[in-house]
Amino acid sequence: MRHCAGAETPNAMKLVSAADVATAAANIAGRIRHTELAESPALSDLSGARVFLKLENRQLTGSFKDRGAYNALLSLAPKGRSNGVIAMSAGNHAQAVAAVAKTLGIPATIVMPATTPFLKVRRTRSYGADVVLHGDTLAEAAERAGTIAAEKSLTFVHPYDDAAVIAGQGTVGLEIVEQAPGPIDAVIVPVGGGGLLSGVLTAVKARSPATQVIGVETEAYPSLARILHGGTFSQSSQNTIAEGIAVKSIGDLPLKIVRDKLDDALTVPDVEIERAIHLYLENEKLVVEGAGAASLALLLAHRERFRGKNVALIVSGGNIDTGLLASVIARVRVGEHRVHRMRVEISDQPGVLARVAAIVGSVGANILDVEHQRQSSAISAKSAYLAIAFETPRPQDADEVLRRLSAAGFLATLSPEA
Repeated sequence: MRHCAGAETPNAMKLVSAADVATAAANIAGRIRHTELAESPALSDLSGARVFLKLENRQLTGSFKDRGAYNALLSLAPKGRSNGVIAMSAGNHAQAVAAVAKTLGIPATIVMPATTPFLKVRRTRSYGADVVLHGDTLAEAAERAGTIAAEKSLTFVHPYDDAAVIAGQGTVGLEIVEQAPGPIDAVIVPVGGGGLLSGVLTAVKARSPATQVIGVETEAYPSLARILHGGTFSQSSQNTIAEGIAVKSIGDLPLKIVRDKLDDALTVPDVEIERAIHLYLENEKLVVEGAGAASLALLLAHRERFRGKNVALIVSGGNIDTGLLASVIARVRVGEHRVHRMRVEISDQPGVLARVAAIVGSVGANILDVEHQRQSSAISAKSAYLAIAFETPRPQDADEVLRRLSAAGFLATLSPEA
């Protein structure tokens, strides 16, 4: 059985070499997508760096996890294949193991936290895996997976504390170095349990020692940053949009690999990750999940550090729930003052709403939503108020809307949250 919560096995604790990554690349060749390393002029202009995007969101299951899953499952002995495999994951590793197991004809059981986004649960089941929802955290899911593995003699495929998985993930770094049109100064890697980071670090440093490899975590889960920076980071919240890297502790094996070789590990807040998701969608027409957008969030938060450098961002996954994506879009538009909300007191007479709408439109603003309220005790029985959401070409145009409404005799105020 591979490494499971608290267990030590030779495969789990074997350090990964550049040769292991090269072997993994040969093993999975033709089975995974050799994803594009695409230069982004728009993000380069925005950041001041020359930005390249490693588009792992275009793998079959929507993330880099396909690589490690293939390398691990291809290494199974015949008995391990016939008995089947089990994995615990919040989503992407689950989908990858399920999809690869289906392709190779291996029975798969996946244990996922009950809080896993519906999209990831649904997709994992669609690959034919037996999905077990258990607990609220990865730790609780891992404990349950260990119990099931022991009961049914299943091989545990750990999402990051496994040498074969790490070597598979390292092929991302190998491809970056091979695909880049010239030397890459820095590679920014999202960090949860550390499987991707440790694999990429191993591959990149072997081929391009001068290239900096920098890990990025969400502020909600700063495990590696806390270790490397002497405990100066504290967990801000357990809720994060980057659930793919919401891991309380970096894996034992990844930490052994990265501790003395990693150039840095930094954190970013969720609000910046949300903005990065929006930027990918708006500028690159890419759907990217929170974990996959963390590298861009870090780049933009540290522009001066990377200015003028060639920087590769690993877009690690694109499995974001569409409802959550819609919420992110709305939140970012409000936060950037593209969308505003205001309250306008009016007399409850025919034609007044049309007058207000005409004034808003005269500034070039577009009304998105209107609520007409007559039953508030805060206003006269002969009055009403309008709650209006509107978008403007420029943030300052909202003030002009208020000025014109005031000049026309209306009392209008912008809502503080807008």
